[in-house]
Amino acid sequence: METLQMKEAALVYLDRSGGLQKFIDDCKSYNDSKQSYAVYRFSILINPCDVVELDAELGNHILHHPLKAARVFQSINIVLKLTHLPALPSYTLDLCEFPLNYASQRFYMMQGIVIAMTTITKYTQGARFLCSDEVCPFSKGFQYVRVHVPGATESATVRNDFLCSLCSSSLQEDRKFRVLGDKQIVEIITTKMFHAFQGDSKNQPFRFQSLGIFLRDELVNKMKIGNEYKIIGIPVCVKTSQTALCVEANNITPHTAKVPSGISDNFRRLLSLTLSSCWKFTAMLANVFASQIVAPGTYNLLKLCLLMSLVQTRDCNREREDWLDILVITSDTLLVDRLLNFSMNLVSRGIRHPVCTEVFPTVSRNKYGTGAVSIQAGSALLAKGGICFIGDLTSHKKDKLEQLQSALESRSVTVFIPGKKFGDDFDQQMTFPIQCSFWSFVDMDSSSRRNVQKTSTLIGQMDCSLIPANLAEAFGLLINCSEASPCHPLLPTVQHTLKKAVEPEGLLYLASKQFTTEDFEKLLAFAKNLNMEFSLEAERMIHGYYLASRRIRTDSIHGSKLSASALKYLVSLSEAHARLSLRTTVLREDALIAALLFEISLTLKYGATAFCVAPNALFPFELYNEEYLEQRDRYLTQCQQQLQQFIATCGPGTTVFSSDE
Repeated sequence: METLQMKEAALVYLDRSGGLQKFIDDCKSYNDSKQSYAVYRFSILINPCDVVELDAELGNHILHHPLKAARVFQSINIVLKLTHLPALPSYTLDLCEFPLNYASQRFYMMQGIVIAMTTITKYTQGARFLCSDEVCPFSKGFQYVRVHVPGATESATVRNDFLCSLCSSSLQEDRKFRVLGDKQIVEIITTKMFHAFQGDSKNQPFRFQSLGIFLRDELVNKMKIGNEYKIIGIPVCVKTSQTALCVEANNITPHTAKVPSGISDNFRRLLSLTLSSCWKFTAMLANVFASQIVAPGTYNLLKLCLLMSLVQTRDCNREREDWLDILVITSDTLLVDRLLNFSMNLVSRGIRHPVCTEVFPTVSRNKYGTGAVSIQAGSALLAKGGICFIGDLTSHKKDKLEQLQSALESRSVTVFIPGKKFGDDFDQQMTFPIQCSFWSFVDMDSSSRRNVQKTSTLIGQMDCSLIPANLAEAFGLLINCSEASPCHPLLPTVQHTLKKAVEPEGLLYLASKQFTTEDFEKLLAFAKNLNMEFSLEAERMIHGYYLASRRIRTDSIHGSKLSASALKYLVSLSEAHARLSLRTTVLREDALIAALLFEISLTLKYGATAFCVAPNALFPFELYNEEYLEQRDRYLTQCQQQLQQFIATCGPGTTVFSSDE
């Protein structure tokens, strides 16, 4: 009687929610296909809260006894797909807790980031069995139809030891009516485990384990490596070479990070005090940034570039291709390493590449015994939407550097899957987009560097012989932080180091108290979600500088030294400075900063040109009061005039002699 009431409630709910009409439409599509099936599969979305309001007992069955609830709907062959679960702790499966609460096979909600995925294989959705005794009435018809249930293996659906309930003869499968579906396995880790990849030496040793998620049919290929998802599913134990806890996914939704509604009060006051200039606010940000690592006023050029790269990160679900890769040339690797490591931790997807792992995806045999190939993410895909800090570039082998160069140039990586090695008839390959910014540095004082040091004949050019020239070109920004650079004042750095040795945990500067790490995190999270548009003046300046630089840096042998990606970097730099200034419109003042930064980088790579920019062009003075800021504004205004003259002289419509004439 109770089952009949629940079936009536199920029909009422399907009628009210539109599920019954969808069921009718699916029936028509099956009829039109003119194919014979043992099982007709229907997928209907179920809102458990609405069901509870309609019939509490049916709602309780769906939430806590999903396999029994499926039998209520099974008479009309409905597969339950839950839209969500109640926002209560008992419905959450926390991947950090042990032991995990998986004793009852009911629905749980979990959240995690995809770190691996398999290729797609087939599984049996349903199969028809007939009695082997021809005189038995059950040797015909559809008396024995087995369907897949959550957590079941292939052997639970199809095997040869089933017996007829009427005559006890063995059952045989009628293979003509076997229905196959798609299956894929992904592995996720909780976001709490990401501090393992962030290089924080204060963290105590710990261990974490990934969780396997089975995706079937319409859920296949709905999850991408590096993305974060909320998953509704039923925990099951899979027995292969060893027992593993997995989850049979019922529904998945992409996770959307919360966007801060504003910035801190201290930054708001600083912004109001610097509204008279388009350059003052970002100058002050660079001046006080990372005062826990370096003294204010030092490494300002590098800190500005790091902030601009951070503000160009984004949420994984938003499509944007304006990354800012940074390569630092330094003689103080310890300090630069600390500064880059501190900076990348300000965004949720800051990954410090562990030397014992791979930067890019790799393939291995699937541990769940399904015959599929497992693709492991690597640091670059885990850093999706954020920063991948790969440390000292010279510590990587030649083949890895070539792979990095290819990824920087194409913003993608291709994984080759040899069929013979993994038991397949054909070779496969899969291509993944690279959606992160790469940070790295080169030690100028390494022993190998001293042995191969060359003397440059071009003004401003640095010797980068430790790394291939094409790899240095692939990085958008090249920053010099050697002791000979004006960006590397020695005395303040020594004083900061001594103070830190005396007070390791102390806040040594007023800037550290006024503008905390949390303030910068909130500022970056707010700024990177601003919607930007370009003014006509900014577009003209970017386009004019690009064409002028391309013409003047050309020789008859190699052609232009500026690749097509240079224009993308100029656009990205301009947009990043506008974002960091908390503006929604890119102005020509932002385009000037982009041109100066890019020209500094080009000078280090190829030497100076007619538009000669000093290494300290953006920070010619110590920034401690309003007078110095005004002097800097006047200096940048002069740079803007020089840039306009450079564009007019070397831009389109002018005659430029190549450098070999």
